Amino acid sequence: MTDAAVTEHATISMFERIGGMVTIDRLVESFYQRMDTLSEARIIRDMHPADLSSTRQLLKRYLTEWTGGPKLYSPEKGHPRLRQRHLGFSIGNAERDAWLTCMRGALDETIEDAAARAELDLALSKLADWMRNQAGNPHDLRAAAHP
Repeated sequence: MTDAAVTEHATISMFERIGGMVTIDRLVESFYQRMDTLSEARIIRDMHPADLSSTRQLLKRYLTEWTGGPKLYSPEKGHPRLRQRHLGFSIGNAERDAWLTCMRGALDETIEDAAARAELDLALSKLADWMRNQAGNPHDLRAAAHP
Protein backbone atom coordinates (compact mmCIF):
# COMPACT_ATOMS: atom_id res chain seq x y z
CA MET A 1 0.00 0.00 0.00
CA THR A 2 1.31 3.45 -0.82
CA ASP A 3 1.66 6.12 1.87
CA ALA A 4 -1.32 7.96 0.37
CA ALA A 5 -3.41 4.77 0.44
CA VAL A 6 -2.45 4.10 4.05
CA THR A 7 -3.40 7.66 5.04
CA GLU A 8 -6.71 7.46 3.19
CA HIS A 9 -7.46 4.04 4.70
CA ALA A 10 -6.78 5.42 8.20
CA THR A 11 -9.18 8.36 7.79
CA ILE A 12 -12.14 6.34 6.52
CA SER A 13 -14.29 4.98 9.32
CA MET A 14 -15.20 1.32 9.46
CA PHE A 15 -18.80 2.46 8.98
CA GLU A 16 -17.84 3.97 5.61
CA ARG A 17 -15.56 1.07 4.67
CA ILE A 18 -18.33 -1.49 5.00
CA GLY A 19 -20.99 0.51 3.19
CA GLY A 20 -22.71 2.53 5.88
CA MET A 21 -26.23 2.13 7.18
CA VAL A 22 -27.35 -0.21 4.41
CA THR A 23 -24.70 -2.72 5.44
CA ILE A 24 -25.35 -2.29 9.17
CA ASP A 25 -29.05 -2.99 8.51
CA ARG A 26 -28.21 -6.11 6.50
CA LEU A 27 -25.69 -7.27 9.10
CA VAL A 28 -28.14 -7.00 11.99
CA GLU A 29 -30.97 -8.62 10.04
CA SER A 30 -28.67 -11.49 9.07
CA PHE A 31 -27.46 -11.84 12.67
CA TYR A 32 -30.98 -12.12 14.11
CA GLN A 33 -32.12 -14.42 11.30
CA ARG A 34 -29.34 -16.79 12.36
CA MET A 35 -30.28 -16.40 16.02
CA ASP A 36 -33.85 -17.36 15.13
CA THR A 37 -32.94 -20.38 13.01
CA LEU A 38 -29.67 -21.96 14.16
CA SER A 39 -30.08 -24.68 16.76
CA GLU A 40 -26.72 -23.74 18.29
CA ALA A 41 -28.08 -20.22 18.87
CA ARG A 42 -31.08 -21.34 20.95
CA ILE A 43 -29.10 -20.65 24.14
CA ILE A 44 -28.92 -16.94 23.32
CA ARG A 45 -32.25 -16.67 21.50
CA ASP A 46 -33.98 -17.71 24.71
CA MET A 47 -32.49 -14.66 26.45
CA HIS A 48 -34.38 -12.32 24.09
CA PRO A 49 -38.04 -11.33 23.85
CA ALA A 50 -40.22 -13.07 21.28
CA ASP A 51 -40.47 -9.82 19.28
CA LEU A 52 -36.98 -8.68 18.34
CA SER A 53 -38.03 -5.40 16.70
CA SER A 54 -36.72 -3.06 19.38
CA THR A 55 -33.64 -5.25 19.98
CA ARG A 56 -32.80 -5.09 16.26
CA GLN A 57 -33.10 -1.31 16.23
CA LEU A 58 -30.94 -0.97 19.33
CA LEU A 59 -28.17 -3.15 17.85
CA LYS A 60 -28.31 -1.19 14.59
CA ARG A 61 -27.90 2.09 16.46
CA TYR A 62 -25.08 0.67 18.59
CA LEU A 63 -23.15 -0.82 15.66
CA THR A 64 -23.60 2.34 13.61
CA GLU A 65 -21.93 4.40 16.30
CA TRP A 66 -19.39 1.70 17.27
CA THR A 67 -18.12 1.51 13.67
CA GLY A 68 -17.69 5.27 13.42
CA GLY A 69 -21.02 6.28 11.93
CA PRO A 70 -23.52 8.80 13.28
CA LYS A 71 -24.07 8.86 17.03
CA LEU A 72 -27.40 7.10 17.21
CA TYR A 73 -26.93 5.04 20.37
CA SER A 74 -25.31 7.22 23.03
CA PRO A 75 -27.72 10.20 22.83
CA GLU A 76 -30.53 7.82 23.82
CA LYS A 77 -28.74 5.28 26.03
CA GLY A 78 -25.61 7.06 27.23
CA HIS A 79 -22.32 5.19 27.55
CA PRO A 80 -22.81 1.63 26.29
CA ARG A 81 -21.61 -0.11 29.50
CA LEU A 82 -22.39 -3.32 27.63
CA ARG A 83 -21.12 -5.71 30.25
CA GLN A 84 -23.06 -3.96 32.99
CA ARG A 85 -26.22 -3.90 30.87
CA HIS A 86 -25.92 -7.66 30.31
CA LEU A 87 -25.24 -8.71 33.91
CA GLY A 88 -28.82 -9.96 34.23
CA PHE A 89 -28.00 -12.67 31.70
CA SER A 90 -25.79 -15.67 32.35
CA ILE A 91 -23.04 -15.35 29.73
CA GLY A 92 -20.37 -18.01 29.66
CA ASN A 93 -18.34 -19.64 26.92
CA ALA A 94 -21.36 -21.34 25.32
CA GLU A 95 -23.32 -18.09 25.07
CA ARG A 96 -20.28 -16.20 23.74
CA ASP A 97 -19.68 -18.90 21.15
CA ALA A 98 -23.34 -18.96 20.05
CA TRP A 99 -23.33 -15.18 19.65
CA LEU A 100 -20.11 -15.31 17.64
CA THR A 101 -21.50 -18.07 15.41
CA CYS A 102 -24.42 -15.83 14.48
CA MET A 103 -22.27 -12.71 14.08
CA ARG A 104 -19.56 -14.41 12.03
CA GLY A 105 -22.15 -15.84 9.65
CA ALA A 106 -23.69 -12.39 9.32
CA LEU A 107 -20.27 -10.80 8.71
CA ASP A 108 -19.47 -13.36 6.03
CA GLU A 109 -22.80 -12.72 4.34
CA THR A 110 -22.77 -8.93 4.42
CA ILE A 111 -19.22 -7.52 4.55
CA GLU A 112 -17.55 -7.72 1.15
CA ASP A 113 -14.23 -6.13 2.15
CA ALA A 114 -12.20 -9.08 3.53
CA ALA A 115 -9.84 -6.88 5.55
CA ALA A 116 -12.72 -4.95 7.13
CA ARG A 117 -14.53 -8.22 7.84
CA ALA A 118 -11.42 -9.60 9.58
CA GLU A 119 -10.98 -6.41 11.63
CA LEU A 120 -14.62 -6.47 12.70
CA ASP A 121 -14.41 -10.16 13.55
CA LEU A 122 -11.39 -9.56 15.78
CA ALA A 123 -12.98 -6.58 17.54
CA LEU A 124 -16.33 -8.33 18.00
CA SER A 125 -14.59 -11.48 19.25
CA LYS A 126 -12.83 -9.44 21.93
CA LEU A 127 -16.10 -7.76 22.84
CA ALA A 128 -17.96 -11.07 23.06
CA ASP A 129 -15.20 -12.52 25.19
CA TRP A 130 -15.34 -9.52 27.52
CA MET A 131 -19.10 -9.97 27.96
CA ARG A 132 -18.69 -13.29 29.77
CA ASN A 133 -19.86 -12.84 33.34
CA GLN A 134 -19.67 -16.38 34.72
CA ALA A 135 -17.12 -17.71 37.18
CA GLY A 136 -13.81 -18.35 35.52
CA ASN A 137 -13.90 -15.39 33.15
CA PRO A 138 -10.21 -14.50 32.74
CA HIS A 139 -11.09 -10.79 32.78
CA ASP A 140 -12.47 -11.17 36.28
CA LEU A 141 -9.43 -13.18 37.39
CA ARG A 142 -7.05 -10.42 36.25
CA ALA A 143 -9.12 -7.78 38.03
CA ALA A 144 -9.08 -9.85 41.24
CA ALA A 145 -5.32 -10.38 40.99
CA HIS A 146 -4.63 -6.64 40.54
CA PRO A 147 -7.02 -4.69 42.79
